[in-house]
Amino acid sequence: MLVVFCAVSSFLATRRPPGPLDRQAGQATSEYALVLLGAATVALMLLAWATKSGAIGRLFDAVFDSLSGKVR
Repeated sequence: MLVVFCAVSSFLATRRPPGPLDRQAGQATSEYALVLLGAATVALMLLAWATKSGAIGRLFDAVFDSLSGKVR
């Protein structure tokens, strides 16, 4: 979440103030921030599910078993 906040804040800090010809620039910035927030939410939900279900442990076990089988 900190990465998303840093990315959005650095993006907003480098933007120039909207002039009379680009009044929709603020809307694009808002949409960008919402997309990043949505992506971060989905990633956190996926990580929480994988952690609770034990899928990450099974994945690491499968990779380790595969690698140890090839070393022998």
